[in-house]
Amino acid sequence: MGFVDIENQPAFEPLPGVRLRTPHGEQLMLSVVEMDEGSEVPLHSHHHEQAGILLEGRMLLRIGDEEKELGPGEMYIIPGGSEHRALAVGGPIKVLDVFSPIREDYAAQTHGN
Repeated sequence: MGFVDIENQPAFEPLPGVRLRTPHGEQLMLSVVEMDEGSEVPLHSHHHEQAGILLEGRMLLRIGDEEKELGPGEMYIIPGGSEHRALAVGGPIKVLDVFSPIREDYAAQTHGN
């Protein structure tokens, strides 16, 4: 894929108030997530490893039994199979997530794979 202009990547909305852009290679996926204030990604798990950094705003993140409110620049790593949830608090947020292997369900949304 080479260089990516994220603004030209197609976005999709898997949940109300949650928009994703997900460029990827064969084994690695980037996901720029924008969430409106109060939007939630409910408790879920998947086999993919996930790591991320909060770029803008404040996010309440639960990983397993731990919960923390994150600010810009704070990072996290979620092992595959771990339950987790995210909530945008106090305003909109922007997050950069990384998945390995790629999320096939996300790739299909924007690339028709």
